[in-house]
Amino acid sequence: MYNLRLLREERKLSQQKLADEFDVAQAQIQKYETGGYQPDIAMLSKYADFFDVSVDFLIGRTDIRRKAEPTEECELNAEEQEIVNRYRNLRPNQRQSLVLFFNTLEDK
Repeated sequence: MYNLRLLREERKLSQQKLADEFDVAQAQIQKYETGGYQPDIAMLSKYADFFDVSVDFLIGRTDIRRKAEPTEECELNAEEQEIVNRYRNLRPNQRQSLVLFFNTLEDK
């Protein structure tokens, strides 16, 4: 779980404290953090709920911690939503290139 250590440290939890919270061995938490072991879907959901993040963030598929609740001020039309969805599927270096491109457009 790519971001488990980050989330654990933000909460100032030791591996042992987190293990106690989920009734697992500390070694299992260590293996999750180092990629030596992957939890099943049910456990992923429990960790995501505990840290109030999405499973995608927990496993490193996105930088977005959780899905934002739509509000009247930020509702997107279909074209805008498609752009957001495509952006979210980019790798980090591709996202960086896109940001540079937008910065170039704004400079003109």
